[in-house]
Amino acid sequence: QVQLMESGGGLVQAGNSLKLSCVVSGRDFSDFVMGWFRQAPGKEREYVAYINRRGEDTAYADSVKGRFTISRDNAKNTVYLQMNNLRPEDTAVYYCAQSLTPLLLPQFRARQDKYDYWGQGTQVIVSE
Repeated sequence: QVQLMESGGGLVQAGNSLKLSCVVSGRDFSDFVMGWFRQAPGKEREYVAYINRRGEDTAYADSVKGRFTISRDNAKNTVYLQMNNLRPEDTAVYYCAQSLTPLLLPQFRARQDKYDYWGQGTQVIVSE
């Protein structure tokens, strides 16, 4: 049974930072790629970031590029999302997801149907 557990969300003022964590249990974490997605109130869930199994290849949505950094620690079965210079439009529930594949080609990384397991999400609220 694969389980993903996010943490680190909270209320923060615009311009500040937060670091999200996602611990994965139940499978060989280092064999599979990971992603972060988010869902803002009244909107559909959207892609945020991708990382390959070794952490050497990352990708980002244009809306977060240059402000967010995805990383992973395979020894701790954990993927992170460092979020800097947060904006009110970053307010959302953030989800981590695991795809049971060693890599995803660029055209597939943002597709939610390519990810097999999802966490319950952690709320991030960015105030003015």
